[in-house]
Amino acid sequence: MAEVISVRFRGNAKNYYFDPRGLAIQPDEYVVVETAQGMEYARCVEGPHTVPDQSVVQPLRPVVRLATENDHKAAAYNRKREKEAFGICEKKIADHGLEMKLVSVECSFEGNKIIFFFTADGRVDFRELVRDLAGVFRARIELRQIGVRDEAKMLGGIGICGRPLCCSQFLNEFIPVSIKMAKTQNLSLNPAKISGACGRLMCCLKYEQAAYEDAASRMPRNESFVDTPDGVGNISSVDLLQEQVQVRLDSAPEAPKRYKKSEIRVLRNGKGSRDGIEIPKERPARAAAPEPEEAPFRRRDPITVSSVVVQSEEESRRPAARRPSGRVKQPAPKQAPAKLPGKPRQENRPKAEKRQDRPEKLPVRTVTDTTAEKKAAADRAARQEAGEPAKSGAGRRRPYRRPRGK
Repeated sequence: MAEVISVRFRGNAKNYYFDPRGLAIQPDEYVVVETAQGMEYARCVEGPHTVPDQSVVQPLRPVVRLATENDHKAAAYNRKREKEAFGICEKKIADHGLEMKLVSVECSFEGNKIIFFFTADGRVDFRELVRDLAGVFRARIELRQIGVRDEAKMLGGIGICGRPLCCSQFLNEFIPVSIKMAKTQNLSLNPAKISGACGRLMCCLKYEQAAYEDAASRMPRNESFVDTPDGVGNISSVDLLQEQVQVRLDSAPEAPKRYKKSEIRVLRNGKGSRDGIEIPKERPARAAAPEPEEAPFRRRDPITVSSVVVQSEEESRRPAARRPSGRVKQPAPKQAPAKLPGKPRQENRPKAEKRQDRPEKLPVRTVTDTTAEKKAAADRAARQEAGEPAKSGAGRRRPYRRPRGK
């Protein structure tokens, strides 16, 4: 057993083991470690612990020291230098007319080497570009061509599941994924649905492949000839997760039915002819439906309806004074209002008598408004005294008469 600590470098999801040399290093602390490329600045993800010797890559390199304030400043300066180098390199690529896409820039902790990562469709002659960059930065320049999956791992992002990309979070290395995995899991073969941010098949197709292969080995294949409780037919689809199949019965091919694995008997697995297949007389038994679980007994409180507590027969016999004060008495039934004394109603009276009992109606007098007439007479008298001729029909509205011939 070897005592090690696990560290992770910037932009890398893989853990590396280093010898702590007795230092008390806590997780999330930064350390300076010795690597094959020189001193590097890394973050501790797991403190000192022991691992088997077989899992350690020899030689086990040591931890130089815990990161100091100067080390933090040097790391921050290198990050700033990487941003400047990224912009300068993009301008140089455009000046040389190279068909390449710059992805990321990494500067070593000691500042003596700068690595440029790029993607391209084919081989690129970047010798002139390296000379120009070396003259600008006065350091060792290294250009590395990476694939689209490495690009997605460096840049990161959000997958179609809504979570960060697996390759940028915890995958140590890329696993091979094939289109056969999508077919085994009955997924849509639409590239937009089974491809990740990098444009390749999603890495998560590999996670459940073993479970699907195990279920597929226990279930019949499509177009298998099976016997069911309702008759014989061919399997049209297989549900590996629920271990059920959909069968087109010979008696009703237009209405497929679903059956569990225990309800079918496979007569021929896969496609083929039915010639020579003997159909048993006894059909498979139908699976029993699961019994519903009984709800646990719960003690309930007295039922109250409109603030009235339902009382037992014994409680209703108690005197009113001995009843608990918290009980609400039932309201007394409403009684019909008493009739006032008056003339008794006479039934079966003749109609003539009823008419005679009614009060006699008085004749209606027409009331004329004499105010207008008095005012008109006063106007006429005033005109006569003033010597004005009386108006004959002035201001009177004549009735409309329809002209003749129209």
